[in-house]
Amino acid sequence: MEAVKKYGEQELVLLLKQRHQSAFGYLYDNYSSALNSIIMNIVPDYEQASDVLQEVFVKIWKQIETYDDTKGRLFTWMLNIARNTSIDTVRSKAWQNSRQNNELTETNFAAAGNVQTNIDQIGLRKIVHQLKEEHKVLVELSYFKGYTQDEISKMLDIPLGTVKTRLRTALTQLRQIIR
Repeated sequence: MEAVKKYGEQELVLLLKQRHQSAFGYLYDNYSSALNSIIMNIVPDYEQASDVLQEVFVKIWKQIETYDDTKGRLFTWMLNIARNTSIDTVRSKAWQNSRQNNELTETNFAAAGNVQTNIDQIGLRKIVHQLKEEHKVLVELSYFKGYTQDEISKMLDIPLGTVKTRLRTALTQLRQIIR
């Protein structure tokens, strides 16, 4: 029986930049579930979320050269790719048109409940709940619900600059907690 290879973050990034298939397989095996949970929180349609997950890994493969470990951890970089790709999908005209034609069914409700469980299992909610309330709300709306900073500003009736500053502060605090 072959032993499962484990990579440190720096070694994994180096091998990915050298285009090693085994490193990419390891990356997928170890991170796809967490990234899919993030995607499913923004894109509640299972099939569409699967397509987005595939697109995210293609982007990671193509853009790994742009990853800079001085700016954050590999997972954080991948999380941002997953989040941005998900938001782009939900904002697309094709998505908007397809959603107008779908009914809300019990399956949709069950899938949404399942996403919440997955996010809780990987510990993201616990980490976010360590933040001050004013920061926690913004992270929830921005990263878990997919609202733009402008939408959050209008929704909470606070200046856009305040939203940006608080989100930046929250992300800095989260980065410290995760490291």
